[in-house]
Amino acid sequence: MILIRSAEPGDEKDILFLIKELAVYEKEPDAVENTADDIRSHLFDERICEAIVAVQKNEIIGFALYYNSYSTWKGKCLYLEDLYVKPEMRRSGVGKMLFEKIVDLACLKKVRRMEWQVYDWNQPAINFYIKCKAKLNKEWMNGRIEFDH
Repeated sequence: MILIRSAEPGDEKDILFLIKELAVYEKEPDAVENTADDIRSHLFDERICEAIVAVQKNEIIGFALYYNSYSTWKGKCLYLEDLYVKPEMRRSGVGKMLFEKIVDLACLKKVRRMEWQVYDWNQPAINFYIKCKAKLNKEWMNGRIEFDH
């Protein structure tokens, strides 16, 4: 049985492990600067973001991390930062369970839009989101500035 629940203090190490797995999958294995302590602080002390986890036999096998965002056109929104499932658990429905829970949370929060990004080369993820009836927008380019603090 797979349980989807809110992340709890103590989950941060497992979440960081999965974040590092995701970074390897996305061909950026050395890009993760976040620490378990940072994740714990951001989730539970500062409440900058929220996360849900998929648990099977007391093991975290997937997670989704999200936060509130804002659109000048739409108002309150939700941004899905990452959704990741361990490779051996893919095609088992875990990703769909996580995604549907995030959609439910977005509806409970009464947001007007939910957004996320997916690499254009990540065809399995693209197929997954299309299967979930998501609209993928190819018109917008992403902007980014990174800071070393």
